[in-house]
Amino acid sequence: MSFDIPSFLATGLISLPWWGYVVVALALTHVTIASVTIYLHRSQAHRGLDLHPVVSHFFRFWLWLTTGMLTKEWVAIHRKHHAKVETDDDPHSPQTRGIKKVFWQGAELYRDESKNQETLEKYGLGTPDDWIERNVYTPFSWQGCGLMLVVNLALFGPIGATIWAVQMAWIPITAAGIINGIGHYWGYRNFLCEDASRNVVPWGILIGGEELHNNHHAYGTSAKLSSRWYEFDIGWMYIRTLEMLGLATVRKVAPRLKFDSAKLHADFETLQAVITHRYAVLTSYARSLKQTYAHEVASLRERARRGELTPEVPSFRRVRQWFQSSESALPETDRAKLASTLESSRALRTIYAMRQELAALWERSNESREQLLARLQDWCHRAESSGIIPLQNFSRQLRSYA
Repeated sequence: MSFDIPSFLATGLISLPWWGYVVVALALTHVTIASVTIYLHRSQAHRGLDLHPVVSHFFRFWLWLTTGMLTKEWVAIHRKHHAKVETDDDPHSPQTRGIKKVFWQGAELYRDESKNQETLEKYGLGTPDDWIERNVYTPFSWQGCGLMLVVNLALFGPIGATIWAVQMAWIPITAAGIINGIGHYWGYRNFLCEDASRNVVPWGILIGGEELHNNHHAYGTSAKLSSRWYEFDIGWMYIRTLEMLGLATVRKVAPRLKFDSAKLHADFETLQAVITHRYAVLTSYARSLKQTYAHEVASLRERARRGELTPEVPSFRRVRQWFQSSESALPETDRAKLASTLESSRALRTIYAMRQELAALWERSNESREQLLARLQDWCHRAESSGIIPLQNFSRQLRSYA
């Protein structure tokens, strides 16, 4: 059997129809996405699961081939993102750097931050530091991508270079652009986190589950990113498969919220549940009181129409945005308008003040559990004495948290 060199140079070892090359490119990039979400993100950065050494090293090797990224660098930059989210120190926040810059230049922002030794030393602890990491992956990071190009050319001929280009662009576009950019700019929110994180779509398939970014920021250490029945996290499906094969151990998932309707008073279990599910609590508060402040805004507009108030009454949408943020996070002009609006409505003033007090509960890290419980019990008592029925109902549900 002779070896046809011209044919090999034209098609490589494997000849496929055009759609076959598309399938190969998608399959290879999907393995890269799985490596990022399962190994780098959920296992290394947040310790949500432990991986068998063979699986763990396969992911490291594959990422060396397809991205040239180092585990310590990626983990450190991501942990810093969580620690400094939406501030000027956040390595890739579209809220501070602009969506265009993060979307189109996210890879450059990553490379710039990877040169910050303070970031690597402070946030990169616990990542692999074995012989192969020190002597192969770190000093020869770009050579892995070069080896991938050689393999692609050998397998598929010249079209292999195109497949390689898609592989090299995949993480900068999907992770640096879509997740870090759009995931903090556009989409829906299940939880009113203090950051701007969004779920891009409810089907976490294309980017391995990372599209469910708001869920992740609400429960950062959870190995599972989906939280609603209609959300699908394909990365979690892979993790569960690995777990059934004895190749992974899940350490943390978002706890399920439980209720005890027989409770008459908030207790330490209630306090712990409220703190653990703080973003779900704020989301529930906003939804429970939505109709109330919509009614109040409509009432203020009617009073303004009759000349009883200044005609500059904010829209319901603007009020809703104010009520979902801390006052310190608002621009100075918005703070002045908010103060004027609250002065005109006792109900809005009460709802807003109670929301801010509730949000401050889990920020009092210097107080004892007994002091925090006393504050929660007092909050429930005042909420149920407010005369605002939705607020009373919310409080009764809150103290039933178990």
